[in-house]
Amino acid sequence: MYTPQDPRTQYPQPPFPPQQQEGPGDIHKMDPAPDHGETTYVGNGRLPGRKALITGADSGIGRAVAIAFAREGADVALSYLPEEQAQAEEVAQLVRDAGRTAVLLPGDLQQEQTNVQVVADAVEGLGGLDVLVINAGTMPTVDSIDDFETKTLDHVLEANIYPLFWLTKAASPHLEPGASIITTSSVQGFQPSPSLAEYAVSKAGIANWTRAMSQQLIERGIRVNGVAPGPVWTPLQPAFVPNEKIEEFGSQTPIGRAGQPVELAPAFVFLASQESSYVVGETIAVTGGMPVH
Repeated sequence: MYTPQDPRTQYPQPPFPPQQQEGPGDIHKMDPAPDHGETTYVGNGRLPGRKALITGADSGIGRAVAIAFAREGADVALSYLPEEQAQAEEVAQLVRDAGRTAVLLPGDLQQEQTNVQVVADAVEGLGGLDVLVINAGTMPTVDSIDDFETKTLDHVLEANIYPLFWLTKAASPHLEPGASIITTSSVQGFQPSPSLAEYAVSKAGIANWTRAMSQQLIERGIRVNGVAPGPVWTPLQPAFVPNEKIEEFGSQTPIGRAGQPVELAPAFVFLASQESSYVVGETIAVTGGMPVH
């Protein structure tokens, strides 16, 4: 991962083969296979002894972050939906292969009590907590306001927004000065696509929550920051994006391709590490050159 390469051709470029899945999606059915860093991420000890809880850790960006954190020296608690157990087991083994502790925490974070329990189990399993990565989410596509349904909006808010509050409230008593909370927004929160209005609203909310909560928690020595991905090749795409958009996915970026989950992981590592000690309330854009304003 440290060898200079042309970023335009480092990973697969569109067109991608047509493909559709049922949500939440399976990485093993994706073509091309996404790179989460299984064989490509090389750590250098930037998170020694950290204890991290990562939501949505079975696949996509969460999987890549879990692998990276473990190889940087962190123990990791993995939060994921029960139906994603097999993928989560794979991540847990990769964490253990790195010589770190893995804690498996299935559950639906759309339920408040699940968030409370996940944090409690993470603290017990890891022996503490000092990094919280809030990454899990959903991304429905709704082409027209004529097709809008309140239940879809409720689902997006309950999956993407509510856990910000529930997880942070549950985790905050365990977080000491030097701890870090990292959110996952999106370029959609700044430059929304018309068919992703519900998702874009939630991602804008995440960015604003990050700014607001960072000012609250820095008074306790806890830093809150976020990452805003551009188009990244994760199961959200074949699960929620129509084939005509899948085939050209990522082509709108200046770099000319979709990002791979492993390319997001270093931003999370930076924000979790003491290297970012003076970074508070920021959202780092990792978008392949798409502007974030």
